[in-house]
Amino acid sequence: MHILVTNDDGVTAPGLLALAQEMRKLGKVTVFAPDKNWSASGHVKTMERPLRVREVTLSDGISAFTSDGAPSDCVALSLLGLHQEQIDLVVSGINPHANIGHDITYSGTVTAAMEAVITGVKGIAVSLDSPDGFKGLLDYSTSAFVARRVVEKIISDDLPKDVVININVPYLKENELKGYMITRQGLRVYRDELIVREDPRGKPYYWIGGDSPTGIDEAGTDFGALKAGYVSITPLQLDLTSYKSMDVLGKWEF
Repeated sequence: MHILVTNDDGVTAPGLLALAQEMRKLGKVTVFAPDKNWSASGHVKTMERPLRVREVTLSDGISAFTSDGAPSDCVALSLLGLHQEQIDLVVSGINPHANIGHDITYSGTVTAAMEAVITGVKGIAVSLDSPDGFKGLLDYSTSAFVARRVVEKIISDDLPKDVVININVPYLKENELKGYMITRQGLRVYRDELIVREDPRGKPYYWIGGDSPTGIDEAGTDFGALKAGYVSITPLQLDLTSYKSMDVLGKWEF
């Protein structure tokens, strides 16, 4: 089993290291992640410039690869043959914040896993639902353990084709988890606002600011599971077609 570990927070992120260390218990691990933070980058594929790759050493002394491309670029390069040995599984994370609801369209963590599935390789995204405004070093031990448990199930029981597994873990100790729940994508509530300021020369510039997003606490959803203390495991499909709408649109006359 050859596992590619990546993320969208950069190759030095502590969540990446925790994930890689846990995945090494399951097989050979190659770490390949961006050289900077690509949070909320969405699904990016770099086509108009060359990509640079270099080897670095993680804080535990293990070698890794990094690139000036996006998370999905790192996955694409790996699966296109950058590494000699075939990759069987891509695990992306551990993101320091939950990726639930509509977050998945923004998330570099999730879309890195999607890039794997597009190529025909199993893809898993792992995120930690850390508290808002948390100060200090996050503890990734529970989320890394959960990731290994889920990957073990995937190795033993397999996955349906063209499915991305999106895992979100409450910020709890392992023995405090209520369990594991298969969930559907919930509804994220964003509270964005436009902040307008002026630079020293009097020209306006803009920030998308506002309070942290919340969600609708509904049973069976990713947000609801996290609120109740459960690990949320959401199977995502890449086919975004609204089949219910096809009959309605089919009545249009042009």
